[in-house]
Amino acid sequence: MHVKNPRVVFAAGAVALVAVAGFVFGPMPPRAPVDAAAGATAATGGSPSGTWQDGGTEPSPGTPAADPARTRGPVRSTDGGVVPGTSVPGATVPGATVPGATVPGATVPGSLPPVVDHGPRTGRKVALTFDADMTDAMRRQLRGPNPPSYANLAIVDLLERQGVPATFFLTGKWVQEYPELTRRLAANPRFELANHSYGHDAFTPDCYHLKPLPRREMTADVARTFDTVTPYGGRQTRYFRFPGLCHDRTALTELAPLGLTVVDGDVVSGDPFARYWQPIVRAVLSQVRPGSVVVLHVTEANAPMTDEALPHILAGLAERGLEPAPLSEVLGGAARVASPS
Repeated sequence: MHVKNPRVVFAAGAVALVAVAGFVFGPMPPRAPVDAAAGATAATGGSPSGTWQDGGTEPSPGTPAADPARTRGPVRSTDGGVVPGTSVPGATVPGATVPGATVPGATVPGSLPPVVDHGPRTGRKVALTFDADMTDAMRRQLRGPNPPSYANLAIVDLLERQGVPATFFLTGKWVQEYPELTRRLAANPRFELANHSYGHDAFTPDCYHLKPLPRREMTADVARTFDTVTPYGGRQTRYFRFPGLCHDRTALTELAPLGLTVVDGDVVSGDPFARYWQPIVRAVLSQVRPGSVVVLHVTEANAPMTDEALPHILAGLAERGLEPAPLSEVLGGAARVASPS
């Protein structure tokens, strides 16, 4: 099976200069990208730079994250009903916009989840994805004397105003803090909803100082998030993104019962804690290609410049002949998976 060489991200240096003052960056071993076309290649994670409210840090744009070898089987589907917290591929989603629609990202429960970085490198489509993080420390900030906002309404306003499709990776605790905004996202037929864990804890022992989640709690954590998001309806998916993009075979094994697809991303914007919008735009536009999955954030206080960068990103995509599309359309029906190593 074909294994791609680790990619070198041109924009990493530029964005690192913006984030250098006051932020800590963790060491990252090399990674190899995985796309969502038919076949098999290797994949590992990466994530934007900055320090989380709970003291954790994430790497600079394009910088690889540790991820041991992954193996997984082909994506297959069968028809059936959805059980909260579990997945039966081909099942219909309660409250889905299109009756009888299959769930994007659903895989056979019990098989190791596929991990994808991007879709086929053909056509014009790219996926804009927005993570909605929420840790316990961030929740405490919301209850303090000067509460910040972790919901960037300017991003949602712009996407809605211009009719731009997007996919939102939601933590369960973020949904609980912002139920009205979650309803607004679910009501938009151009938006897809995906899973970003319940409380943005780490699924590996060392993930940029995020609080580690015990192995015995991993399955229930992700299942609980699906249970939290599902009642809102809309365009539900079985896509999951690990906090910090940190995962290993142990974490993948624990999520096997849930029948999902893990989505990393091949374009890391570096928007968390960026002080200027220009490096975010450069990081995205220097890396983006047909089939790309762009990682951004909608957590205003922790990513305060994303709304200012977004109009320039959209303009740059248009100049390059690229068109934002829902993640499910960018990835398509088949997943490229890694061979055993």
